[in-house]
Amino acid sequence: MQIALFQPDIPQNTGTILRLCACLDVAAHIIEPAGFPVSDRHFRRAGMDYLDQVSIVRHDSWSKFQQWRAAQGCRLLLFTTKGATDYRDFHYQTPDILLFGRESAGVTDAVVEAADARLLIPIAPGLRSLNVAMSLAMAAGEALRQIRNQQV
Repeated sequence: MQIALFQPDIPQNTGTILRLCACLDVAAHIIEPAGFPVSDRHFRRAGMDYLDQVSIVRHDSWSKFQQWRAAQGCRLLLFTTKGATDYRDFHYQTPDILLFGRESAGVTDAVVEAADARLLIPIAPGLRSLNVAMSLAMAAGEALRQIRNQQV
């Protein structure tokens, strides 16, 4: 399983997510442009000394990421507040890529169209969304739980 961030724009969230990826031994992909330089102090502080422990692949653009993904043959699972399927009801596979949009604007229509599945984390009515790092932790936890149980 792998994690992909579409044009992330809050360095603290990205650092936290990369720290999570390091701890879970999950590769991370950053689809550019990001809204901050990798040298950003907030990014470094949130990622702490874990940034050297995570496999990070940077893609110059959405089209470059799509080319890479096509060559790998991985499913793309988009987590979105406009998702159709509850993330807990979806059946994950080891080569899946869990994709999360930028905090300020989500993803483009092209990204929505390219997704093999659009997944939703249900929240209380009247609330907009969870923090992207929290959402990613929930999604990764469920996906890894299912994958582990498939291998037993």
